[in-house]
Amino acid sequence: MHESPDATGGEELEPVRIPESDLESIQASVLKLLDRSAEQARQLDSLATAPAPMPFPGFAMPSLPGMPGMSAPPALPPEPRPILELEGEEYENELDTLTDWVEDFLMRVYGAEITTAAPWCGQWQEHLDVVAWLHALWLAYLQHKEPDAGLAGIFVWHRDFLTHAMAAVRAPGGPLSACQTDPDRPAHRLLRGPGRSDRTADPHAEDTPGMNGTVT
Repeated sequence: MHESPDATGGEELEPVRIPESDLESIQASVLKLLDRSAEQARQLDSLATAPAPMPFPGFAMPSLPGMPGMSAPPALPPEPRPILELEGEEYENELDTLTDWVEDFLMRVYGAEITTAAPWCGQWQEHLDVVAWLHALWLAYLQHKEPDAGLAGIFVWHRDFLTHAMAAVRAPGGPLSACQTDPDRPAHRLLRGPGRSDRTADPHAEDTPGMNGTVT
């Protein structure tokens, strides 16, 4: 059996030798690649743990369960409503606040004297029309004393609201005219208001006026 001759003609291959300068360059390149891979890994970790940026910085997102760091916007105060639209405890609380303002500020400053021309009632809270007038006057006062009402805000309140409301409430023939007119003789009386009209009092009446005013 004959052995095939070696492709190199029977000579041994010399080992490949790389110059030391080239070897150092290769090692430096490998180290750079390793450092770059480690930096990219750190960046990926930080992106995975950091919260996603908000697309619009000027808009706040409402808080959701399980999502920390996001708070809901502050709740707006409820819109004021006429006091006669309130009921139960809500009405009583509003009336207590109104009473404090009327007795500690309004009547103490603008009450003047109690006379037949300017009556008053120690139980004015029982007069619903008076309560409505004074509550509207109080709401107007709260609005016109705010900075955005300007320097003339309180003057406008005096001119357009205070004088008109007090004249209506304390008129000689107004809702309190049957109550106290002498400070030394307290009195309270609810005047009888208008009843229901004949039409609404008896809606099933047989005789009803026609369009021309005649009875049909």
